[in-house]
Amino acid sequence: SPPATRRNLSVRARVGRGDLNMGDSVDDLRMRVAKLEAENERLRERLQRERTGSMQNLAHLLGDGSPMPVGSPIAKPQGVPNIPIPDDPKSTWKALTIIVLGATGDLAKKKTFPALMALVRAGLLPTHASIVGYGRTKWSQEDFQSMLEKNLKNCNEKAAFKRRCVYQWGQYDSAEDMNVLKCVCQKIEGETIPESEEMRLHGTCSNRLFYFALPPFTYPGAAKAINKSAMSKTGWSRLVIEKPFGRDSESYLSLSHALSAEFSESQMYRIDHYLGKEIAQSIMTLRFANLVFEPLWNRNHVNCVHITFKEDIGTQGRGGYFDEYGMIRDVMQNHLLQLLALIAMETPISLGADDVRNRKVEVLRCINPIDMKDVVVGQYVAAQGQVGYLDDPTVPEGSIAPTYAVAALYINNARWSGVPFILSCGKALNEKLVDIRVQFKPTSGNLFDGKKVQSNELVMRVQPDEAIFLRCMTKAPGLSADVAAVEMDLTYKKHFHASQDLPDAYERLILDALNGDSSLFVRDDELAAAWRIFTPILAQLDEDKIKPLPYDFGSAGPDAAHALLKRLGFKESLKSEADVTEAKKKIEQMESFSLGDRA
Repeated sequence: SPPATRRNLSVRARVGRGDLNMGDSVDDLRMRVAKLEAENERLRERLQRERTGSMQNLAHLLGDGSPMPVGSPIAKPQGVPNIPIPDDPKSTWKALTIIVLGATGDLAKKKTFPALMALVRAGLLPTHASIVGYGRTKWSQEDFQSMLEKNLKNCNEKAAFKRRCVYQWGQYDSAEDMNVLKCVCQKIEGETIPESEEMRLHGTCSNRLFYFALPPFTYPGAAKAINKSAMSKTGWSRLVIEKPFGRDSESYLSLSHALSAEFSESQMYRIDHYLGKEIAQSIMTLRFANLVFEPLWNRNHVNCVHITFKEDIGTQGRGGYFDEYGMIRDVMQNHLLQLLALIAMETPISLGADDVRNRKVEVLRCINPIDMKDVVVGQYVAAQGQVGYLDDPTVPEGSIAPTYAVAALYINNARWSGVPFILSCGKALNEKLVDIRVQFKPTSGNLFDGKKVQSNELVMRVQPDEAIFLRCMTKAPGLSADVAAVEMDLTYKKHFHASQDLPDAYERLILDALNGDSSLFVRDDELAAAWRIFTPILAQLDEDKIKPLPYDFGSAGPDAAHALLKRLGFKESLKSEADVTEAKKKIEQMESFSLGDRA
């Protein structure tokens, strides 16, 4: 701003506080303006001296590694690295600090920090953004940097990313420790923002994102301590929360009330990372941008929908944590139900966050609580040289927590009445796979003289190797009139050359939270509707102490689960059936040949 504009702004600011009266003479105003300008100049010089001294102090700390003096406002840290002042003119006066709570845990090591570094590599984090790891472990800065070195992939940006990161230890529910965290943030924020006209006029604007990579029981205490001591006073503060969100309706409502007392709904971003996966985001595009599907997307044409989650590993020493929740709470009630909502919801008014989430809530409210006759639960046992679930030393003796579950849900509305939506999920199975299969009803009549005409099937493979298939029938090549099942194949690796660089779900979701876009996050009423569906069956399983059916490690799950799928009308992979039929034909042909023909 030109000097005259700055003088006018200064005068208006003082008038607003009552220092000046609009009836003062022009000479009085001029004298006071001159005094204010002299005062402003002294403040600028003082700020410059403080910044210079602080930078020298940090350089000293970074050079010899000596701790900060005891009794300083931030005595706990073992030195705060000097994060370079940004040269991006578009981000001159808004500081951004990402605080990862639970920084020493598996989730932060394997997902959160790698996602943040990927955003830095892609140029999607502002140059002035800094990252503070917070945990209960009394790590030094060197310990923290060593952890990052071990868990982050080598790339050109790795060293620069690590320089952005500092560590602070403390208790999650301690307002005093959170006040120390606030001082760390303020110190970093004050040194990552260069002097600018905006900063002189408005002061530093500090935005803070608190990422909870924590066990859920710590959420209420941590949220209360943050709200009391660590919130930004000059910008926004947002809270990213990881599942599980309670164990049932009652525990979820208790958690929700505790968090809502400290943060507004607009400040909370509840992560279900499956909503950040590429195929999950393609569901709405596939449905609403292609006219061919909408007329068929209803009970008149769809026979069933099967959403599958398979892991080929067991609990691998995490049985103690897993046992508290089981497969239904850990996967089915959140990941798979969110995919179901995207498949079944009505067309939203717009792609705005609330419009999409309103439609999801509407369809969830149409689902009745699950009936026990439509449920099978299982638990893997030792096989193929692998230990069983109960052999895990972290699992309580005699546990009946299911490691496999399949359930049928029914949506009572005009579009889907009578169509089973089957959710199945399990550990220690024969493959790693997440997919959605929409199986259509068979054609009517017998136009092809008894030849086996298979039903159409739309397959959306979420992982591994993202893909969309449409299986349909065609005439087999040649002089015969045989029919054959074929696939229209949209495998991302084949069609999109950048597929190997598809962003991880956590990258997308963290970026959305920073941008204030809540479209891919779960709203409070969505969770309330989800728990209403699952709480009765979970209570029945617990109260009746229903023992899961055993299945071998590396198998396809309990036999009773396949019997349930068959009863519900789901047909196993059409591609596999076609392959088996073709193989049988070849064998029969070979067996009918003479020895000379075979030669």
